[in-house]
Amino acid sequence: MDCMRIQSPLSPKKNWKYDVFVSFRGETRYNFTDQLFDALHRYSIVAFRDDTKLEKGGLISAGLLEAIEGSQVLIVVFSINYASSTWCLQELAKIADCIETRGQRVLPVFYDVSPTEVRRQSGNYEEAFMKHEQRFKDDAEMTEQVRRWRAALTQVANLSGWDVNTCFFICMSFLSYQVF
Repeated sequence: MDCMRIQSPLSPKKNWKYDVFVSFRGETRYNFTDQLFDALHRYSIVAFRDDTKLEKGGLISAGLLEAIEGSQVLIVVFSINYASSTWCLQELAKIADCIETRGQRVLPVFYDVSPTEVRRQSGNYEEAFMKHEQRFKDDAEMTEQVRRWRAALTQVANLSGWDVNTCFFICMSFLSYQVF
């Protein structure tokens, strides 16, 4: 795991390890997400960045869960295939838990996907959840997990956020500014 360690201009109320954690699907890594990390860096914001190869379908690592808990602001970059990743959905469920238990601020970003599609879990999101439900239909524990992922998606997607399709350059600088 790599993370950008930059002097932060903040004096956090809690002892946060990171200013920001970004949850994203790999499809955005070399375009929007890289630019977002660069913008955060320019504003001297300490952002956790997991650049390791992630095992498809595996359980989320304890280190990643700790990074989510240890970040003051959680940015979720919803993209067209975000919901097809069980790893992303595990992160999202943890993020939803942190809203409730730790009071962390969450900023949803809609990249190359309609906010309505994400909120209503239609289109690619509906297809992804149907596949998860089919895959885990004989496993009661995982069926409950899929239900939890749906609830977390609803909770986070309904927060006020940014549609990058309509404001890419404005969003990049505004997101960096709005983190705090």
